[in-house]
Amino acid sequence: MASPLPTGPGSPRDVPPAPGESPIDPATLPEPIRDELTAPDPVAIDTASKELKDGLNHCPKCGATEIRQRAGTDKLICLYCRHEWTATRVEEEFGLGEGIGDLKGTQIASGAKDIAADAASLRTYQCTGCGAEVVVNTETAMTARCHWCRHVLGVNEQIDNGAVPDAVLPFHIKKDDAVARIRQFVGKRQMFALKAFKEEFTPENVLGVYLPYMVVDANASADVAGFGEVETRRYTRGEGKDQKTYYDADVYQVQRHVDFTVDDLTMESSSKRGNLDTKANTNNVINAILPFDTKNAVKWNASYLAGYTSEKRDRDVEHLQPRLEDQLLSIARAQVQSSVRAFDRGVRWEQERIDVHGTRWVAMYLPVWLYSYQEPGSHMLHYIAVNGRTGRTMGSVPVQQWKLITAALTVGTFVEGLALWFIGR
Repeated sequence: MASPLPTGPGSPRDVPPAPGESPIDPATLPEPIRDELTAPDPVAIDTASKELKDGLNHCPKCGATEIRQRAGTDKLICLYCRHEWTATRVEEEFGLGEGIGDLKGTQIASGAKDIAADAASLRTYQCTGCGAEVVVNTETAMTARCHWCRHVLGVNEQIDNGAVPDAVLPFHIKKDDAVARIRQFVGKRQMFALKAFKEEFTPENVLGVYLPYMVVDANASADVAGFGEVETRRYTRGEGKDQKTYYDADVYQVQRHVDFTVDDLTMESSSKRGNLDTKANTNNVINAILPFDTKNAVKWNASYLAGYTSEKRDRDVEHLQPRLEDQLLSIARAQVQSSVRAFDRGVRWEQERIDVHGTRWVAMYLPVWLYSYQEPGSHMLHYIAVNGRTGRTMGSVPVQQWKLITAALTVGTFVEGLALWFIGR
């Protein structure tokens, strides 16, 4: 007869049980610990581009490696024979848009797997054209040219440092268009802009950057409970300045349950971009240019990054789980909002619970035109961002504080004079 499984702190197999003692039944443990122990291991989805594992993206017609994205499209073009083709959409290739309502547990695409703790950014590759060694700094670039045979190498295998995602959403907005949009955005705010900023503003310095995101599908349910009020009477008491308005209301205990799915929720997977400290940077403007049409993202191919820079992710699925739950809870509140409109005084939710039944995580590069400006004498870094697909633009322009104060005082004086004029009439 097999002996019972050993139990103990840390791992269930660390220390054997005391004589006559039975193994711990997971059902007797507190809910969070029980759920963690009984949860199935994450399911891996292999999205590797096996046809590009040698680092060379060959033209399917002539075999050349001088491949670039055709500006403004999702197509790739061979600069030698001018043949054009489009990479496969990642959802179609791996079925990533299907079965969201049936998701159970955690599914992680191979480009979103955990980053190795000792992973380096500098990678050395052997050119399959001539055998020479080529170094690529994956911190900012995903392609390099062999200095001997001139072949273009791309980092296409899914390495352990988080630099290679599962998919990429190519740029559609060209640089000239992005420059014009940034110039127009700043032009409307010139009146209050910092003098140094106006003198140093050079929109041509805008950079096309592929920013790392996790794109998440989720199957979840939520329960919320609280109190809602329906106004029954409104009245005033007192006279003159002491007059106050009161109301009577019926108070109801309110509970709601909602089952819902989320398709392609985008989450920053870079701690640098996820840092929304408004005292140090204006990263929040990047969120203001969402959404991206992630359904059109194509299977990973480093050739799409030629001519652009990129930032690799440094956050794993585990790091993003708490934020995901917060966002799902916000979505759940919005889902139940239409069912509580009868409570005209509003609803105060006092208890909330989110149950995430299943998730699917895909790492993706999204295109952003980014202009940055370091405010003189300050640690504040200002950004102006343009969505590389839609052209939506948002940004932060450093302002002259005294101009704002003067304008506020002027407006206040004008409003006060206008009020006196109306009173006099």
